[in-house]
Amino acid sequence: MTEVDRVAMLKEFLNTNPNDSFTRYGLAMEYARTGDLESALTEFRTLLKINPDYTAGYQMAGQALMKAGRTDDARQMFEDGIASAIRTGNSHARAEMEGMLMELG
Repeated sequence: MTEVDRVAMLKEFLNTNPNDSFTRYGLAMEYARTGDLESALTEFRTLLKINPDYTAGYQMAGQALMKAGRTDDARQMFEDGIASAIRTGNSHARAEMEGMLMELG
C-alpha cells in the first residue's frame, strides 16, 4: 500500500467516524512519517481537542514541532502532555516528555 493509499484510507475512516482517536492519530503519524509536518500538526491538534487525554498525541506532536524548529510550541505541547500523563497515570510517557522538555532547555 502506498503512502497516498494509506492517507486516503484513513481519511475515509474519519469521514464515517471523525471522533475516532486511534484513526486520527494514525493519520497524523502518517503525515509526520512522510514529512508533511503541518498536516500532521493539524491532525494532532484535532485529536487532542477531541480526546485531551490521548497522551501519545502530545508526545508525537511535540516531536514534530521540534523537527519544525518550533521550540516554544514544542515546549508547550510537552508541558500539556505531561499534564495529560499525570491525569492518566502514564508514568512512562511522562518521563519521556520530561526528558524531551529538558533537551529543549
